[in-house]
Amino acid sequence: MRLPIALFLLLLTLFRAGAQQHTAVQAYQLVVGKTSAYNPFVQHKNYYLLTLMQELPDLRKAVAADQVLKQLLRSKLSKGNSALKTCKNDIGCLANSIKFTDAEITQVSERLSALYQTDNIFGTTIKNHLLPSGCYGLYQQLPEKTVLTKAWEQDAKAVNYAIGVYVEGQKPNYPKIDSISFQPGDKAFASLIQSNLLLNTSEKETLFFEPTMNFALGALELNGRLDAADYEPLISGPNANAIAQIKKTNFNKYLYSVILVPGAGPEDRDTELSAGGMIRCRIAAAQYHKGVAPFVVVSGGRVHPYKTKYSEAYEMKKFMINTLHIPENAIIMEPQARHTTTNMRNCVRLMFRYGMPLNKPGLVSTTASTIPYIAGILAERCRKELGYDPYQIGKTLSATEVEFFPNSLSLQIDFDEPLDP
Repeated sequence: MRLPIALFLLLLTLFRAGAQQHTAVQAYQLVVGKTSAYNPFVQHKNYYLLTLMQELPDLRKAVAADQVLKQLLRSKLSKGNSALKTCKNDIGCLANSIKFTDAEITQVSERLSALYQTDNIFGTTIKNHLLPSGCYGLYQQLPEKTVLTKAWEQDAKAVNYAIGVYVEGQKPNYPKIDSISFQPGDKAFASLIQSNLLLNTSEKETLFFEPTMNFALGALELNGRLDAADYEPLISGPNANAIAQIKKTNFNKYLYSVILVPGAGPEDRDTELSAGGMIRCRIAAAQYHKGVAPFVVVSGGRVHPYKTKYSEAYEMKKFMINTLHIPENAIIMEPQARHTTTNMRNCVRLMFRYGMPLNKPGLVSTTASTIPYIAGILAERCRKELGYDPYQIGKTLSATEVEFFPNSLSLQIDFDEPLDP
């Protein structure tokens, strides 16, 4: 049966409107905490729903007033204070007293599900923040109530993961570069963890998750692992001039929106920029001077060697400006990526957040030995480690260049990479 054309157009409009609600929105501005006890950038990048619960006044009020969640808060404070009296120097005992248990995670999921209504603060938070932010994009096709519970479960797992690695000393995904900073059996560290637990189980905590989340953030701070906040705020700091230039750029004049330069860290502590980093910058600069793209993204954090003080992206930016004479407003710093997977993912994130056209490809410029990897098996590694494809590979143009097309799923938070979530 054929539908009347007016009815068909109405249904199509409604369908598109519904679909748009469940996709990330480029105009959305992330909420950065103003009431955070610890670094707000580390917090909101890792635990965005929990940040919203703190920062959105109506949502905070609803969470703080709920009796079930208030009882959970009292329970966490009681367990933490009891552990301080009984665990002594047993770090595992101290950590387990404050981590979210499976039963607690389930309890909160059930409570949030019961509290949710389409038109109340929980429903509007999903529509106005969780979905348009893209931070929980893997769940965007699920019912809104389920998006809420999945976001909570992801944040709870992320908090527990940080405690597991940076308190209990469990192995991270990349032990050589991301492991705990303290030795097993270090009595001084046990004392620090006791103090961290004491600080975060005081009566000043008002939301059910704050003792555990703040304990995890405190552990990252004690380990000197605030990498996720390096050079933040990028928007008003190192990338401000490039963002202003983006707003004035006619991207139709270019084949590509950006040239991505993946970092290559040195293996010794005294080298600021490796030989590999230099040659990658030169390869990309040659493409920039040809006019193929208006911007260069230099990508790489403080990665090699372990706990280095040098940032790959920052050192590459200096080299490009001072030696290769690339204009400062054409260079976008991405100083958090720790692997090639996140060089790609984080570049796509900046393309999205900074308002670049997503229907135009980017270009990777790097050494010849790296291109077959990026054009080949890297996609499989991304699916394994991130759970999705952050990009779609395009044509391999030369031994040192390959195209890529951005995927907005790159905005999804990675719960088990607290240094680069």
